[in-house]
Amino acid sequence: MRPAIMEQVEALRGINSVRIKEASEAGKKVVGMYCVFSPQEIALAADAIAVTLCGTKQEPIEFAEKELPRNLCPLIKSSYGFAITDKCPYFYFSDVLLAETTCDGKKKMYELMGKIKPMHIMNLPQTSQGEDALEFWKKEMVHFKTFLENQFGLEITEEKLREAIKLVNRERKAMRRLHQLNAHKPAPMTGMDMMLAQWLKGFNVDREAGIEIIEKLIEEVEQQMEKGIYAFEEKAPRILLTGCPIGSGSEKVVKILEESGASVVALENCTGYKGLDVLVDEEKEPIIALAEKYLSTPCSCMTPNRGRLDLIERLAKEYQVDGVVDLTWQACHTYNIESFTVKNFVKDTLNLSFLQIETDYSDSDEGQIKVRVEAFLETIEQGKNTQDAVAATLE
Repeated sequence: MRPAIMEQVEALRGINSVRIKEASEAGKKVVGMYCVFSPQEIALAADAIAVTLCGTKQEPIEFAEKELPRNLCPLIKSSYGFAITDKCPYFYFSDVLLAETTCDGKKKMYELMGKIKPMHIMNLPQTSQGEDALEFWKKEMVHFKTFLENQFGLEITEEKLREAIKLVNRERKAMRRLHQLNAHKPAPMTGMDMMLAQWLKGFNVDREAGIEIIEKLIEEVEQQMEKGIYAFEEKAPRILLTGCPIGSGSEKVVKILEESGASVVALENCTGYKGLDVLVDEEKEPIIALAEKYLSTPCSCMTPNRGRLDLIERLAKEYQVDGVVDLTWQACHTYNIESFTVKNFVKDTLNLSFLQIETDYSDSDEGQIKVRVEAFLETIEQGKNTQDAVAATLE
């Protein structure tokens, strides 16, 4: 049985669209962001609204392809398509944009997008390892802070930064508690609902209200668990999804997995647990603490990226998963190449089944993906049967 409060969570789509318009018209500044590397706390400390920008739907891609190459990542094309068609209210009402150099495709797309609205670009180091990388990233935090101060004509104080850090940490803790409910076997929430709740948080205009809804959702799910109500049966294959970010409009792999009988219990990707895993240290000097937290993000744009394997291992054990599915958007070269490393780690070190799915936002390959997913789940089932037979023999 689906938690009743999920209706309120879904209603946030429409509510936030109205709220961002009202806030902008009331003179509130808006900072639009795309990436989990974006330090939203600095925007909040500038008394602005920090929102995620649209980029997870197929519809605007055809408009983007009039200016961008077709053989480009769908996330990039969708983001740009939303920007040039004014169909994303969060982009429309953004006063400034924050971009980041996570991949070459986004860097070049941002050159075009920067002609539409004022934009600041944070340059990521190539690695997250070492003091030089941290010092470089700390300077980028300061550059962004100075940019907002100049744009909005104000001073971002240390006190304001500390307040923002505490607020966003509270949000992360609530989302992390929600995600961790699915460590229970069987899972109390579907992967689809978990994805939606985590994705929608980026559009919350009122952070406090967003935290409150998530806490109510957690309470309701826990009450259902006490009554023995779960989203799946205990025998359902438990899947960890890793790879590229997803959202409403690009959730087809999660949907196909669960329609095929699997329980997607953990979402390791950027729109899932990855950004929740590490909190900002509230005791340290704010800029240093922010630099440390965001640089720890185990993204495939970093080399090396051992942190992703460590996170997959922790989640796989905590959530008792039976298999790992690695979702790669077409033309996302860093995730596509890294998938080979992830596959070997999952199969050889974790001794789990592995499937990589390379796709885009369209529904043209759904039939093919479904066939592959069903074969993958059958392999997991056969492995379980073999283990049960061996255990029975030993008894």
